[in-house]
Amino acid sequence: MNKIKKAYQERPRTLFRNIIISLILLVILYWATTSINYKGLDTKGTEIAKNIFRAIFNPDIELLFEVEEIGVPFLLLETMSIALLGTIFGSILAIPMAFLASRNIMPKPISAAAMFIIAAIRTFPALVYGLMFIRVTGPGPFAGVLTLSVTSIGMVSKLYIEAIEDLDRGILESLDAAGCNTLEKVRYGILPQLMTNFLSTSIYRFEINVKNASILGLVGAGGIGAPLLFAMSAYRWSEVGSILIGLVVLVLVIEQASTKIRVKLARG
Repeated sequence: MNKIKKAYQERPRTLFRNIIISLILLVILYWATTSINYKGLDTKGTEIAKNIFRAIFNPDIELLFEVEEIGVPFLLLETMSIALLGTIFGSILAIPMAFLASRNIMPKPISAAAMFIIAAIRTFPALVYGLMFIRVTGPGPFAGVLTLSVTSIGMVSKLYIEAIEDLDRGILESLDAAGCNTLEKVRYGILPQLMTNFLSTSIYRFEINVKNASILGLVGAGGIGAPLLFAMSAYRWSEVGSILIGLVVLVLVIEQASTKIRVKLARG
């Protein structure tokens, strides 16, 4: 009983710290709410929202199943292709960046410089990169592929670094003691530990890139976003409904498939 009382009396005194943290959070919350100038819902905007929901249940069936370039299946295939190529290129480019930024492999100055580059890449949103690449390559799917390749490097590299820094050094030391050269250590010691994490990260990024590719169409970087914007601007709500239905189906299918693959990779 005395030990319990002693442990209770020696417990960390965190009440004051918790009060200060709570007050700081309340001040930040208050500041955030006062900086937003809420003017209520616009009548025209509410009507547009109603039209969009109404259009989802009354889609343009011909557009929904049209296999030409203006049809939803072609636009979805283009969107998925942009996301796939962007993910592949970004994931490959992220590998050397991740190794350079890993503190357990590289000297501190090199890893710090690589981390700074990765952070700089992650700073800009996909739409900014899209506008930049459209100026370089012109509008079209290729600009979307370049955009998603660059934006994928930031997130994928960060997750790759976590996997590299969690490497079991004992395996590498055992291979070194067995007389293995560098290539053999990479082949039998590093790659088996990293491949599952790398593949899982790439699949997860592909899932994100499908949604990003849809948004990039709004700035002319290919995909289904531009036709969606044009249909909404022209108040062609049945076309909007068809495009949204196709987009929802594509995202749901890819999410289900990627989740199953990543679970299987995690469980071996």
